[in-house]
Amino acid sequence: MTMATTIDLNSDLGEGFGHWTMGDDDALLGLVTSANVACGFHAGDASIMRRICDRAAANGVTIGAHVGYRDLAGFGRRFIDVEPAIMTQEVIYQIGALEAFARRAGSRVRYVKPHGAWRLVQRDRAERRAGGPLSCRRWWTPTRPCR
Repeated sequence: MTMATTIDLNSDLGEGFGHWTMGDDDALLGLVTSANVACGFHAGDASIMRRICDRAAANGVTIGAHVGYRDLAGFGRRFIDVEPAIMTQEVIYQIGALEAFARRAGSRVRYVKPHGAWRLVQRDRAERRAGGPLSCRRWWTPTRPCR
């Protein structure tokens, strides 16, 4: 008996803002199986999130929330000292916005991937216990959304 190997080809998408584009999201949506969609804080905006969700759903691409610091000028790569409770609220806000567009497109947000500086902060266990960005992976699932 042979076992089939499945590979998830994943990419960060929707990282433009307004009329400014970054990358070829449409081409990538024809290749990837899951998309980390920028949720408007480090990049992306409502029109980009809606377009990516519509096209991802049409192509059968899994939608994930790519959450970040409120840092458009620094593309979410600068550390910002934010209270853990505020960080949690901002993660919920970003996931909720993307979930609305995903549902409108007939899909759901299936996972969360922190962006940039938030990804680096994940290493701090005290912050995770306090409800920081990495904890969003623990408390958020498609069947048990943000509380």
